[in-house]
Amino acid sequence: MVVDDHPMWREAVARDLAEAGHDVVATAGEGRAAVRAAAAARPQVAVVDLRLPDIGGVEVTRHLAAADPPVRVLVLSASGEQRDVLDAVKAGATGYLLKSAGREEFLDAVRRTGEGDAVFTPGLAGLVLGEYRRLAAGPARADDADGGAPRLTERETEVLRLVAKGLTYKQIAQRLVLSHRTVQNHVQNTLGKLQLHNRVELVRYAIEKGLDEE
Repeated sequence: MVVDDHPMWREAVARDLAEAGHDVVATAGEGRAAVRAAAAARPQVAVVDLRLPDIGGVEVTRHLAAADPPVRVLVLSASGEQRDVLDAVKAGATGYLLKSAGREEFLDAVRRTGEGDAVFTPGLAGLVLGEYRRLAAGPARADDADGGAPRLTERETEVLRLVAKGLTYKQIAQRLVLSHRTVQNHVQNTLGKLQLHNRVELVRYAIEKGLDEE
């Protein structure tokens, strides 16, 4: 699904996706319309602009990420401002790409978003991870204090550690000599156990546990 309030841009993005073999099930020019369209069309990935005339892209992202099943959101915005990026990620965006990106970079970002990868315009990934490290340095979480943290298997922990280091599913599969599907299954199982919604939240959890430094 493509969500953008500029008709020509929205149509161009949808056309590029269709020409690349993606099935564009819906487009929308307003936030509330996008939420309704997603409920009916049930897209796997939504390409969402932040600047919309009603509820805005961050709120749309929050709705889509909380859907059942959740929609993976790739924000495609002209803004690279820190607050915009962090607000989008905290709302549940899987990735954030600037509109200055080239066509092939955009199409690759959509593909990787669909696979569950956290995708960011170069420079923005460090911004997001830096914020997560700052948050991780705060007070200990309640589930750590009461010992109620979910128990992961050794393999799930191993996959989580590589996710935290920024490896893609394909790279993790090669490193551990597993199939791409097996890695995805481990990640989905881990998300379920930890009650997290996407890979970005998973990276934050791993950083809080110090897994990215092991």
